[in-house]
Amino acid sequence: MSDYYEILGVDRNATKDEIKSAFRKMARKWHPDVNKAPDAEAKFKELGKAYETLIDDDKRATYDRFGEDGLRDAGFNTQGPFAGGFGDLEEVFNTFFGGGGFGFGGSSRRDPNAPQRGDDLRLDITLDFEEAVFGLTKEVKIDHLEQCPTCKGTGAKEGAKPQPCKHCGGRGSIQQTTRTVLGHFTQIVTCPHCHGKGTVISNPCPDCHGEGRKEVEKKVELKIPAGVDNGSKMRLSHEGDAGINGGVAGDLYIVIHVNPSSYYQRDGINVITKLELTPAQAVLGDNIKIKTLDGEKDVSIPAGIQHGEFVKVRGAGIPNLSRPEQRGDHIVVISIKIPTHISNDEKVLYSKLYEIQTGRAKSKLSAGEKIKGMFK
Repeated sequence: MSDYYEILGVDRNATKDEIKSAFRKMARKWHPDVNKAPDAEAKFKELGKAYETLIDDDKRATYDRFGEDGLRDAGFNTQGPFAGGFGDLEEVFNTFFGGGGFGFGGSSRRDPNAPQRGDDLRLDITLDFEEAVFGLTKEVKIDHLEQCPTCKGTGAKEGAKPQPCKHCGGRGSIQQTTRTVLGHFTQIVTCPHCHGKGTVISNPCPDCHGEGRKEVEKKVELKIPAGVDNGSKMRLSHEGDAGINGGVAGDLYIVIHVNPSSYYQRDGINVITKLELTPAQAVLGDNIKIKTLDGEKDVSIPAGIQHGEFVKVRGAGIPNLSRPEQRGDHIVVISIKIPTHISNDEKVLYSKLYEIQTGRAKSKLSAGEKIKGMFK
């Protein structure tokens, strides 16, 4: 994996201003319209990925902890802002720094009417512990943008069509030149008449009001695999917002939250439960019926088991997410409970046991009772 800090040439504690300055400097050097080296385009795209990550607080925090894989697992786009190509250098600086081109010129801007991919969406769902263990099929509802069926995404009323913007010539942007004491500075700004679309619609579609897309509620069937854990993520391709100008739809990312169980404790693909035994059961052993994920099962407790030791019910744990036919174990941790109140019959038996184990008779008076008698 590439080091984003190294790509931009900044320290790991660099400020946003330092990151912006570094990107501006490196972008001048590696933009393909300026640098004709064979690897210029690849380096420029890497710069874009690094900048887009480190300038965003959430993405940067995730990257610092988990790297690029962590960004992908968290549902962030890791392709970078130039994955589908890029326009001239003025557009880059206008995108990242709010305008202020540098007059390199001589190159064509990205076509505002070219297909654009739709936005990704995120949906959080909550499952019970057993649902996460065994998986399920769940129907959810999402609100997303779909292509308007009335105008087929054009945004224009039936019989009409979008026309190129006369003010920007269909480019979606206009060039402004400002004269200062330092000379003439050229700035590329979004066309205020078409708002960057490059086209204007005089007769908008009455169904989507000229947007070409409309928000609708959609039912999506989720097939949640067995063994998902709290924080697991799923991606449903092309279930996000519809693209623009015929672009592909974005993806839907499902983030899973699992309610904890009051009985089971999860440890990877194993589950852990506690079992209380009496001293007699621990000494002599026993056969006890316990609750497992697969229903009640008999567990054989060996004689002489100690407090804190455990027995296993093999294959009664959680399915492996990547190999569901493989399951973990159910681990039963033993706790020996000492009784605080016993019957007279039990007291006789414990006294006899005490005599056998220590070789001396147990006094009928407790230590507390003896102390009380000394002060009468």
